[in-house]
Amino acid sequence: MSFELWIAFALASTALLAIPGPTVMLVVSYALGRGRASGWATVPGVALGDFTAMTLSLAGAGAVLAASATLFTALKLCGAAYLVWLGVQLWRAKPAPADIAGLAIDVPQRRMFWSAFVVTALNPKGIVFFVAFVPQFVEPAAPLLPQFAILVATFVALGTANAALWALMAGTMRARFRRPSTLRLVNRIGGSFLIGAGVLTAAVRRA
Repeated sequence: MSFELWIAFALASTALLAIPGPTVMLVVSYALGRGRASGWATVPGVALGDFTAMTLSLAGAGAVLAASATLFTALKLCGAAYLVWLGVQLWRAKPAPADIAGLAIDVPQRRMFWSAFVVTALNPKGIVFFVAFVPQFVEPAAPLLPQFAILVATFVALGTANAALWALMAGTMRARFRRPSTLRLVNRIGGSFLIGAGVLTAAVRRA
């Protein structure tokens, strides 16, 4: 793979990641609603989710999803339902006094990690997109495995940095909120975004 081709892939991936999707909404919602540490807990889940999605795509899962309307629909609805469920949970969450004061609280960070992983990895539209997106930056005459490894590593690194940046910005903004009513509003705004993302995911038509 030439350096120019890699640069083109990196720039295209950066432009793609700059568009907020369900993963970014999840990271921002946790960071705004439960603090910067909670937002950062989702970043490894995003990295693992991106790695899983790209690996499955390059292994042929994307072709299967593109060919099977039933499988695509089933996976899409499962992902959409999970987003809606996360949104409802965030909408109903009540800020604790310790949370408002910025003190350490008992946060199920492992659950946040897996939530970020599921939302990122089980996105059929993303998997199918990778199948159409990645081959444009592959040199057919060169060995494929090393090229795939470079492209996956590049995208995962950029996706992780993007999620971390969103978590940092959202967590910093949240530090200015102290009133329980404001935090509750933030939770509900974030929850609404997640519910909306779930509805939009369910409405995606199979190309």
